[in-house]
Amino acid sequence: MAQQYPEWIWQNGVIKPWKEATAHVMSHALHYGSSVFEGIRSYATPEGAAIFRLTDHLKRLYHSAKIYDMVLPYTQDELATACREIIRKNGFSAAYLRPVAYRGLGGFGLSAETPIDVAVATWPMGPYLGPEALEVGITACVSSWQRFAPNTIPAGAKAGGNYLSGQLIAREARRLGFGEGIALAANGLLSEGAGENLFLVFDGVLHTTPASASILTGITRDTIKVLAREDGIDVVERDIPREFLYLADEILMCGTAAEITPIREVDGKQVGSGKAGRVTRRLQELYFGLFNGKTQDKWGWLEPV
Repeated sequence: MAQQYPEWIWQNGVIKPWKEATAHVMSHALHYGSSVFEGIRSYATPEGAAIFRLTDHLKRLYHSAKIYDMVLPYTQDELATACREIIRKNGFSAAYLRPVAYRGLGGFGLSAETPIDVAVATWPMGPYLGPEALEVGITACVSSWQRFAPNTIPAGAKAGGNYLSGQLIAREARRLGFGEGIALAANGLLSEGAGENLFLVFDGVLHTTPASASILTGITRDTIKVLAREDGIDVVERDIPREFLYLADEILMCGTAAEITPIREVDGKQVGSGKAGRVTRRLQELYFGLFNGKTQDKWGWLEPV
């Protein structure tokens, strides 16, 4: 089935038809991966459409841009307004948002000064890893591709070029028949999924890899940590050896797109009972409860469209 695109997109301060949002083939970002972006979800809540942690996502966008010396020509408030406007213009409530800033057409060298172009797109998105993934879980494999070492590429920036690593990991996993890939860090310890953070459960305690494991410190990851601790579930950030994937009671992947997806099998070895476990199900209840009204939003994470 062909991809169905929305009607409207925001680009460089103007809402225009989707097909008119173009970039030159010699744009710096196309050749060198010099872009930063965010993935954000809007949910249909009992109080109307709301964007989840919009402020936190845009703050990270500006942090990513700062790392790469990209001065965005719009304020954070202006981009927040653009996000709301493009959702309303397309008539969406539940949707995925993609703000992206990139080096456009200018000089051709690596350090060339170019204009910084900015766009905000939105489209409907269901469960990222498949319609049954949230309930029955997915299979995963440890990839032959490792994450980049510290002080090579900054994993803490959500930059377009970083996702070449994720593409290798994800495509290898699909080619081998798995739902998703899991990467090790350069030191051989656990890092994260192709585009998701990881949590392992041992005896009711959540364990997750630290920022030093070449991960993007995800906003969904942070949400899970907050919700878990609020509910009395202990959370530990620690180095995790690969073999612990085979010994965990439960494993889950998380991210804006993946939300909270259980992993039922790693490298052909069953995880726990082979389905979403008690802690994973509870976290799903708390997380999705933010959007159906069953979990109180004490943190102001739901920002009305």
